[in-house]
This record gives sequence, C-alpha cells and structure tokens, in this order.
Amino acid sequence: MSSAPETPAVVTRRLGYLLKHAQLRLAELQEPLLAPHGVTGRQVAVLALLADGEPQSQQEAAARLGVDRTTMVQLVDELEDKALVRRQVDPADRRRRIVTPTEEGLRVLTAATEASEEAERRLLGPLGGREADGLREALWAVVHQR
Repeated sequence: MSSAPETPAVVTRRLGYLLKHAQLRLAELQEPLLAPHGVTGRQVAVLALLADGEPQSQQEAAARLGVDRTTMVQLVDELEDKALVRRQVDPADRRRRIVTPTEEGLRVLTAATEASEEAERRLLGPLGGREADGLREALWAVVHQR
C-alpha cells in the first residue's frame, strides 16, 4: 500500500497554502467544540456581530462581515430557526427589519465564544504567548490595510 507523496516545501512554504491550511486546522479543532452548542463558526460570528452595539439589519450585518446578502439571509434563517435571533420591524423606520439575539442566543454566544477561544488556544499552542499575539497582530494589520 503506497502513501501519498509529501507535498514539497516549494508549495508548503507559500503564504496562501499556510493560511488556507491554518484555517482548515482551526475549523477542524473548532467544529467538535461548537457542536454541543448547536452552532457553526460562521453562526457564532453573526451572533457576536449582532450582539455588539446597536441593532442592525441583515444588510448592515452582511456589509460589516463582508459576506454577500444571500449568505447572510441563510445564516440569519438558520439562527432564527434555532430561536437564537429574531427579526423585527425597526420602530424608527418601519421599512427596515432589524435582527437581534434572543436571550438563548446570548447564552449560546457566551458558551460558543469560550469554545472558539479554546480552539484558537489549541491551534496556537506550538507558539509562545508573544508569538501568538504577534501572529494575531500581523494578520490584523494585513487584513485591515487600506
């Protein structure tokens, strides 16, 4: 029985390869930790955004997360089906519908955030604290450069 050949360093040292596989590894670590809470990493991101600050519409949330409207509708539908968010008419503008977390949504968000943070600790375990912080800061700077 032959095993797959090892991917050469000319590929595995490339930034795109490393970023992709780091994300895949994080998802692999995160998924079983989030499963008991009944949410995915993307759903946690939406809940966190909706719980942060002023009520917002699906369209505003989609823009802030950088996802397309169709994906946001699907994510909010999933969260609403789980009774973690509710859509309601904005009292200040009856044409606008805002999405807010329910009490259960806030409870799940707290637990899922702890689970996500544990997955990140496991992913960054091989790094020292300063290296992990430095990696986060470097990635933040790259992502937010304008």
